[in-house]
Amino acid sequence: MGVVHELLREVELPRMVKVRQSFASDRIEDVASEVLKELRQEKIRSTIRPGMRVCITAGSRGINQFALMVKTIAAFVRECGAEPFIIPAMGSHGGCTAEGQREILTGYGITEAYCGCPILSSMETVKICETPDGHDVKIDRCAAEADGIIVFNRVKPHTHFRGRYESGIMKMMTIGLGKQAGAASAHDTGIVHLGEVVETFGNLVRTHAKVLFGLASVENAYDQVCRVTAMTNAEIPEVEPGLQAYAKERMGRILLPESDVLVIDEIGKNFSGPGHDPNVSGSFSNPWTRGGHKKQRLVILDLSEESHGNASGVGLADFTTQRLVDKMKREMADANCITAITLEECKIPLTLENHEDAIKAGVRTCTDIDRRQVRIVRIPNTLHLGEIYLSESLLGEARRHPDIEILSDPEPFAFDENGNLFA
Repeated sequence: MGVVHELLREVELPRMVKVRQSFASDRIEDVASEVLKELRQEKIRSTIRPGMRVCITAGSRGINQFALMVKTIAAFVRECGAEPFIIPAMGSHGGCTAEGQREILTGYGITEAYCGCPILSSMETVKICETPDGHDVKIDRCAAEADGIIVFNRVKPHTHFRGRYESGIMKMMTIGLGKQAGAASAHDTGIVHLGEVVETFGNLVRTHAKVLFGLASVENAYDQVCRVTAMTNAEIPEVEPGLQAYAKERMGRILLPESDVLVIDEIGKNFSGPGHDPNVSGSFSNPWTRGGHKKQRLVILDLSEESHGNASGVGLADFTTQRLVDKMKREMADANCITAITLEECKIPLTLENHEDAIKAGVRTCTDIDRRQVRIVRIPNTLHLGEIYLSESLLGEARRHPDIEILSDPEPFAFDENGNLFA
């Protein structure tokens, strides 16, 4: 341990309490059956003719029941007498390589053997039209050459912008289907305009490509599917905003609005596009989007294995650990951030030797706080917020909240001999 460790030796960390946050928990028990119910509507089924080659999109996010829903869509296409295939529809993710994008799908269990159809992974695109201001609209070549495209995605609030359409079907048509080239074209005007761009590009893809229909899932705060909706091509622009509003009502959050230090155990692409959802963490890569938890310091401890070395989002932290930095594959995040023009997310923050030093550095650098009553919130990630930890100083506020249950007595941080909280 070096000089920094010595500087932090006298920092006292508070005792922590485990609590349970309660959210609306309605969910779909049999997801496959609900997907088939939606797809078997005549308005949906009638879009597929026997003998068609049908493309199914699969993105890079950790969607609940992801592989099962993709497999069910493929089975439905075969039921209609058509031939399905799957493409990775994830813009610049996976290091901008066909192999990297296929690897992401494999990590989610989306394989040819499981889904019963080919997975065609390519970064090649074709131009299908132009926007009124001259930007190329491009989509995956395999999708463009299919007889029809089924656009599948989860609908949720976006992590960088606000608009009528955020993460969902319209964005999948704009960014996911566009691969790196299409995503770069869409991001060319900057994040501040992305809400308008998604609407313009999405509608152009919808009307110039062979989009048959969209299938959207929505998740509750416990990462469970609570709604599945199939939309005809023409219905997508009108139906999706209602799903977006529903998703915002159902998403998880930190019920206490403010702390001094927020600690996130793990970030990764399986949790959110920028590794941690700013709608939860309150740390955005731009100055015009607001929301989430208010705090002075953000400490990020580790990177998920499912993120395949993509540490996009760590740059929004104040402190991280050497363990996380050692897991980084720079080309994975760099290609993503350059394409999306979210450069802040790729920066490496102050890096500490272990979890203990990182958390202490967060406390030590807060200003105008009561250091005897420091307020710390610790969450596992921004997707799973049912059980979290609060410092003892937040107990009074927690007890007054009707949706927070105290689960443990106050206990000190349990660091191991290497100064870490977990292996």
